[in-house]
Amino acid sequence: MAVLVKAAGKKPRGAVLGGPTSVVDTACPLDCPDACSLAVTVQHGKVVALDGSQRNPVTAGFICAKVRRFGERVYGPDRLLHPAVRKGRKGEGRFKRASWDEALGLIISRFERARAEHGGASILPYSYGGSNGLLTQDNLDTTLWRRLGASRLARTLCAAPTGAANQALYGKMPSVTYQDYPAAKLIVLWGINPSVSGIHIVPYVREAQKHGAALIIIDPRTTALARPADVHLAVRPGTDVAVALAIHRYLFANGHADEAFLRTHAHGADRLRERSEPWTIERAAEVAGIDATALEQLARLYAERSPALIRCGWGLERNRNGGNAAMAVLALPAVGGKFGVRGGGYSMSNSASWNITRPWIGADEPTSRVVNMTHLGRALTEYDDPPVDVLFVYNCNPAATVPDQSRVLRGLAREDLFTVVFEQVMTDTALYADVILPATTFLEGYDFAKAYGPISMQLARPVVDTVGEARPNADVFGELCARLGLRREDDPEGELDLLVQVLNGLPGTIGADLSAGHRPLPACGAAPVQFVDVFPNTADRKIDLFPAALEASAPMGLYRFQPDPATDRYPLSLISPASDRTISSTLGELPRPDVTLTMHPDEARARGLEEGDLVRIFNDLGEVHCPLTVAASIRPGTVSLPKGLWRRSTANGSTATVLAPDTLTDLGGGACFNDARVQVASLARA
Repeated sequence: MAVLVKAAGKKPRGAVLGGPTSVVDTACPLDCPDACSLAVTVQHGKVVALDGSQRNPVTAGFICAKVRRFGERVYGPDRLLHPAVRKGRKGEGRFKRASWDEALGLIISRFERARAEHGGASILPYSYGGSNGLLTQDNLDTTLWRRLGASRLARTLCAAPTGAANQALYGKMPSVTYQDYPAAKLIVLWGINPSVSGIHIVPYVREAQKHGAALIIIDPRTTALARPADVHLAVRPGTDVAVALAIHRYLFANGHADEAFLRTHAHGADRLRERSEPWTIERAAEVAGIDATALEQLARLYAERSPALIRCGWGLERNRNGGNAAMAVLALPAVGGKFGVRGGGYSMSNSASWNITRPWIGADEPTSRVVNMTHLGRALTEYDDPPVDVLFVYNCNPAATVPDQSRVLRGLAREDLFTVVFEQVMTDTALYADVILPATTFLEGYDFAKAYGPISMQLARPVVDTVGEARPNADVFGELCARLGLRREDDPEGELDLLVQVLNGLPGTIGADLSAGHRPLPACGAAPVQFVDVFPNTADRKIDLFPAALEASAPMGLYRFQPDPATDRYPLSLISPASDRTISSTLGELPRPDVTLTMHPDEARARGLEEGDLVRIFNDLGEVHCPLTVAASIRPGTVSLPKGLWRRSTANGSTATVLAPDTLTDLGGGACFNDARVQVASLARA
């Protein structure tokens, strides 16, 4: 469990004696729903302490233990201080120092060569959520890639299936924010563990419990919030859709469906009813490996209590049934009639609530091919029309985070592949780079931290001196545009120009209010009530419970269940949930206790394994070596290895992604991390 860290006292921890200190406000733009406001204690231009500030009332002066350690990244031994060019074999991590002019010149020459030989689509930009700020991604970088004609990237590692479901059902209508959790009489946390990701939900959930709210947890593990929950359903990974459909059937069959609401505000209720009909409580419980009585208790509580709130997380989407699971879960408030009251409805990502269209990147319509980022290994080893000649990686670490890790590493090891890694620290991916460019951290530059749990936005600003020769993303992509002759007269030249352009391009008065230093600002109201303050962003403002396009595109149609891929040889489900150590893989370089595989005592006993044994977790794709933790906190048949591990974290240099197939989810083309099926054995007896 992540520690909820209260703001420290006036004396900054780690302060250097003999010099004045100051406390500077900024905000965290990392990939977390909360976007904490921060108070950074600075001495001699360096961070000496990181605490929460009161500037954001939702994050309220406390921060996660992860970000509290961010100074260790800024000044740690892995920090990249200057550009460098490879001088050894790929993966060895041997580089020689280069000037920015030399490094950019080499990159430009390879861009031009790739375009001449195979066209712009042979250049693959690869980025993800290392920063969710408005300035650090999808700005001047997008301008560069569009004008080069580079391949486009489908960012699918997370939130693609849930996003597709939310878009189809509700047009990504703004959802219930943390502030309204205490108004709920029933809270369902489905596929999310906020104690380690989005920790600022936790006080609001506990406040609701104090007021009498029932808490339901649906997770294969007994998390910190599951222990005091009224109902905990430890479902088999990939079976959430069956559980949700059983609740739908219960609502329809027992007169708890809000027929009047469905007639007025929804399409497709009859088709959903039809698809839920086969899913009795007993059948769903058997498929999910849970107690039927507990599932019926959940269905009854959901039918009878109001306001009732479902927090749909991302854990339930990481499998072959992920999109349909999200559809079924998000449809429950419509069928159950839970909208229209404060604290009722669903809570999910509010990233679309601001209606930010990024007009500053221009109207150039890209037509180049789309590469699903989950298929990076295939793109690097199989694509030939055109081949990927140049890979440009920023804001992510695919060597550690992308499924089918062995194939990804084979692709990165290609001598004919020119790889650029623009990064803050020496990641697993950077070890395979031909050119490394050092990037600033969020403490060294400007950005806009846009929360997607609460609806708020803050200006993040540089609070310390830039380390080494690091440069902001906007400066580097702007210079590449200029050197390639792709810059236009109205393009911003770098970070400060872009800052002004984005402020001017934000909807309404948001930009002016942010620049005036206001507190986090609401969009659609700080805490909108669904179907009172906000309605579906669909053409007719109605819910589409059975979208025809998704029915046609899903392998088996909507609200369908695909069976477990387990075999006799590989019977165990491997999950890789978020941990209290990393934000995705960010901060994975920092020292940590031994990484262990967690296994239920019954499974350990059946394999002759004991606490602390060094084990091999394996399937046909690869294997991971690490110590074993035996604990009843995980359901039988499922084992767990943390998300975001770096290769240095295990005994053999492989992470959970080496065991994950690169198959795609039923909707949205997402990654199926939790469809990894494995066996576990003692390494000593191998």
